[in-house]
Amino acid sequence: MAIAAGRVGLWTGAPTWDLENAEHREAVAELDALGYGTLWLGMAPGDLQLVQGLLERTEKLVVATGITNIWTHEAADIGAAYQRVDRAAPGRALVGLGTSHAPIVERTGQTYAKPFSKLRSFVDELDAAPEPLPVQARVLAALGPKALRLAGERSAGAHPYLTTPEHTAWAREVLGDGPLLAPEQKVVLETDPAKAREIARTGAAPYLALPNYLNNLRRLGYTDEDFADGGSDRLIDALVAWGDLDAIAARVRAHHDAGADHVAVQVLTGRSPLDRGTVLPREQWRELAPALLG
Repeated sequence: MAIAAGRVGLWTGAPTWDLENAEHREAVAELDALGYGTLWLGMAPGDLQLVQGLLERTEKLVVATGITNIWTHEAADIGAAYQRVDRAAPGRALVGLGTSHAPIVERTGQTYAKPFSKLRSFVDELDAAPEPLPVQARVLAALGPKALRLAGERSAGAHPYLTTPEHTAWAREVLGDGPLLAPEQKVVLETDPAKAREIARTGAAPYLALPNYLNNLRRLGYTDEDFADGGSDRLIDALVAWGDLDAIAARVRAHHDAGADHVAVQVLTGRSPLDRGTVLPREQWRELAPALLG
């Protein structure tokens, strides 16, 4: 049975969460009560311990990894971890898997070569594992056509990151009807253009140094001029929705209109989403809920 991700979720960095922190434990329970469908965890470890800890504090919320790096985890270990978590919280864990990026992988001492072949063989290993990760419980980080097709054929669907509604429309054409399409969308609740773009550039900067994202953005018509100096206004405005609640809701709706089943909203505040124990944007999550979930 397919995982019920809901129409809208939240994307956060896995290191953000510290379940020894009482406020963080309260925050995930509040997300459940607010009605968000899925909590995505960027750079999530494959042992799924954090996924399980978050699920233990909620009743309905799906918790998804977005993504777990296939270069640094074994397929059999991920399958066994998923089966453990699913026994405790049936149907509420979703494992996002991806090839990450050359600069990140090479820092681990590995050679980043033939990433699509690596992804395809990793999916084969998942299916052959003693405790498999079921097709309906996994999604693939996919931007280009080959990865999108693989996601549609060998997983529940695709979780594209750092994209636009235009990419969502194209991805839906590649995937066809049926597979889950769950893009991530960065947002800034700020109506002053200069302040909003400053926060947006801080949030986008780490990704504009990674070739996979730049190659995808080039497919969408952006150029090296757009990538320079923290990103052109044209690029930043396309990647990050900023403004009032109506503006944020309109961007999320644009993804849905383009074919997304689910949108993973990442609230940017100027802080890194990958810093451990970061102050959570709970006020923004509360403010957004009626506009996005109503």
